[in-house]
Amino acid sequence: MSTRRPNMNAHALKVMVTCPPMLRMIEVFRPVFDARGIELHTPCVVQTLSEEELIRIVPECDGWIIGDDPATARVFEAAKAGRLKAAVKWGVGVDNVDLAACKRLNIPVANTPGAFGREVADMAIGYIIALARHTFEIDRGVKAGGWPKPTGISLAGRSVALVGFGDIGRNTAQRLLAAEMRLIVYDPLFRPALGLESKAAATWPERLGEADFIAFTCSLTSENRSMLNADTLAQAKRAVRIVNVARGALIDEAALAAALQSGHVHSVALDVFEEEPLPPSSHLRTFGDRCVFGSHNGSNTLDAVRRTSERAIELLFRFLALN
Repeated sequence: MSTRRPNMNAHALKVMVTCPPMLRMIEVFRPVFDARGIELHTPCVVQTLSEEELIRIVPECDGWIIGDDPATARVFEAAKAGRLKAAVKWGVGVDNVDLAACKRLNIPVANTPGAFGREVADMAIGYIIALARHTFEIDRGVKAGGWPKPTGISLAGRSVALVGFGDIGRNTAQRLLAAEMRLIVYDPLFRPALGLESKAAATWPERLGEADFIAFTCSLTSENRSMLNADTLAQAKRAVRIVNVARGALIDEAALAAALQSGHVHSVALDVFEEEPLPPSSHLRTFGDRCVFGSHNGSNTLDAVRRTSERAIELLFRFLALN
């Protein structure tokens, strides 16, 4: 990504932050901006701002720390016509950022890779344990006055189809191997590591029928959108359990709901969805304890938010020639 430093105007700089985890800790970082005389704009964001909201606000800012907002060509075109000089995507995934538009408009942009692989991997293994041992079902049952004792499955000896072997995937693999699970890794850039030989690698959806769990830890691209669909689900083992801590659009939710309905999929744990927040009308809400839901929150720990935010600020200040 470009590291070209833009020319500065005489006005006081203004930076907007639209990443919810960073916004919730913004008072920790405010002194860093105040010390440089930078005006900090912190809109109220539940998950993302809309494209129209961004088109209205971003042109008023010199820098932007982006969350999962629709950072589209229209937004950057409006921003370029205004004051925007540079942007940083908070976190790893840049599927919501039109990088081609940034390049065309000569807007420097970067992300913060390797920021929270351990934290998201912790969430992934937590979800796998939850699906194996019905922990959320038991919790809800006891709170409702019952004393449920569903029979789970052991992790040791079970197979996991691990989709993605970047920072999050490698950290997830470490945890799964510690639980004595077998791995089938899907990643075109896979390199043997962590005791995994090359035979652990496969091309999607080969060998999917061997997996007791499918765990998504990869980036979203135009090639892998809806990679888990009716056709690939049909190749999965009956009663497979599915975890997604990556991006919701990797899974065709209509096909997933149909597989849950038929019993082909035993249960799912989803931290991410095709539409966020999850709509009240989503059919996935009808499956009770067989669906464990998150709120796109896998990276959100005090340690990870501080680390990632500091890196995002550092990169933005470098673009704005403030370092």
